[in-house]
Amino acid sequence: MPVHHLHLLLPFALPSAADAAIALHGLESAALDKLLARATLEERVVGEDFQRTLPHERWIARRFNAVTPSDQRYADDAPLAPFMLLADGGMPGDASWACIEPVHVRIAHDHLVLIDPDTLGVHTEEARALLQTARPAIEDLGVTLQAPTPLRWYVSGEALGSLAGASPLRATGRNIEIWLPHEARTGERSRAWMKLQNEVQMAWFEHPLNLERESRGLPAINSIWLHGQGTMRPVTSPFTHVMSDAAASRGLAIAAGIKPDSPPESFPALANSLTEGSTLVELNPFSAPFIEQDWARWNASLVELEAAWFAPALHALTDGSLGRLSLTLCGDTGSVTLCVTRADLRKFWRRRPVAALFIE
Repeated sequence: MPVHHLHLLLPFALPSAADAAIALHGLESAALDKLLARATLEERVVGEDFQRTLPHERWIARRFNAVTPSDQRYADDAPLAPFMLLADGGMPGDASWACIEPVHVRIAHDHLVLIDPDTLGVHTEEARALLQTARPAIEDLGVTLQAPTPLRWYVSGEALGSLAGASPLRATGRNIEIWLPHEARTGERSRAWMKLQNEVQMAWFEHPLNLERESRGLPAINSIWLHGQGTMRPVTSPFTHVMSDAAASRGLAIAAGIKPDSPPESFPALANSLTEGSTLVELNPFSAPFIEQDWARWNASLVELEAAWFAPALHALTDGSLGRLSLTLCGDTGSVTLCVTRADLRKFWRRRPVAALFIE
């Protein structure tokens, strides 16, 4: 039997209007061009400039019903921390949790800038040492702390109970002032969080680990970042299989009773391992080049996906071994979801300008 429905979730695959021409310059992607030109547009979310969460986070939360029914359809809400905790091996229970990550904040001319945490290269032993130093300040707040993985810590308690934080990649590369955690109800800066952040920063200042990192030309781990706050609730999955390396997606799958897998290297590898069902595959080669505005590397990642995924998926649609292909392309504010079937491929009159889909 064929793989009936494949849904590719592609974070940071949607450049802004200002960057699209540069990102797509010289790109040769015949398969993707045809798929997008023939596809049916199912959803387009424009988003807003100052939303705390990212489009792919909001999309995955909505698809698994992790937001309450009273939430607006495109509300700035992705309560993913408890599901991330579950994926990391923790026990969220029914408490409200937020995720804390060790980060580097760089001093710019007149403001502070957050650096992409994934580019810091923090080793497990380094993270454990930093947590050991920070733990007393965290626990002095009277909060519960779980750290099933050294690079992500989870806190729960009244002191941080009503905070709203921004996703790290939402604030990366920007002045962090407007992205710092605040009280969800009042919008005021949290004194408890500011106190904790200051104490951790002082504890890590001139920490031997940071001095050693700086001697190797690496940025110091000099602050912490809070995000993803929410409470575990029952979720349902529209997918039979979930393949992702993202903690949030894996945790949602586990909560929905699905054992997640890592994404295969290519569509042929997927087709050889699965024979039926609706499959979500989250591929994320774009985040670092998107955040760094390295459009040559972003373009190269798209070329690799063309060979590994888009061209073979198009062939599978053509010969009927794949029933339906959906694509959700996300940027840093908006997203587009399209669907294409074998019958759609014969609709030669559909000639949607491909570049238009990459513009939020």
